[in-house]
Amino acid sequence: MPAEPAAPDWAGPPPSLLAVALRGRCPRCGQGKLFQGVLAIRERCQVCGLDLRGNDAGDGAPVGVMFVLGPILVILAFWMEFRFDPPLWVYVVVLAVVTPPLTVVLMRPAKAALVAIQYRYRRSEMRH
Repeated sequence: MPAEPAAPDWAGPPPSLLAVALRGRCPRCGQGKLFQGVLAIRERCQVCGLDLRGNDAGDGAPVGVMFVLGPILVILAFWMEFRFDPPLWVYVVVLAVVTPPLTVVLMRPAKAALVAIQYRYRRSEMRH
């Protein structure tokens, strides 16, 4: 089993929730990458060693993204209908191309923000 990195003194102010969310960084040190792959949370921060396995972002990020992305896509569909009046297959193609990237772009900061909020306010559950 590899040795855990020595935890530096984190006496300074924690990184802002906005910075953690937008950059996808560790909620304790603000340096290590939070994600492994596209949306999977790492087990441990590479920089400070924070155990991230105890995070419980749950369904909060997907629900938040649905509440934001749903109206955007409906507005896009109405705009396309009233501006261009395209056939049905155009909606399918356009929305199939637009929806997945927008979902990932919104999901990463939402998930990172939930992990950072949990670390800040429910630290004991993060097993640091």
